[in-house]
Amino acid sequence: LQLVESGGGLVQPGGSLRLSCAASGFTLYDYAIGWFRQAPGKEREGVSCMGSSDGHTYYVDSVKGRFTISRDYAKNTVYLQMNNLKSEDTGVYYCAADVKVPVNPWLSGYWHGSWGQGTQVVVFP
Repeated sequence: LQLVESGGGLVQPGGSLRLSCAASGFTLYDYAIGWFRQAPGKEREGVSCMGSSDGHTYYVDSVKGRFTISRDYAKNTVYLQMNNLKSEDTGVYYCAADVKVPVNPWLSGYWHGSWGQGTQVVVFP
């Protein structure tokens, strides 16, 4: 099972980026996917996740209304559309997979499946 993130980059505050998490070796329909980020010197934190077959979406308060998680079954890819980016959104973004959304989806230790290698997002004035 492999996940590969892409789409990170350098953007000014208020800008947008769309991150991709491409899966291989398994079908995303059967797995929950979580997006995490890790800022320098900080713990990895969950920002959004999507249930497996039901497709329910969840967001932490700090990104609600700005980030949108979605899934393209044909491409076996999950996206994280990030709008109105702020400096505090800076970090390495990772996606993770598990058979279902964990009881505490915002803590990385609860995700027991595959992780990607991360993609860097820098929001600077």
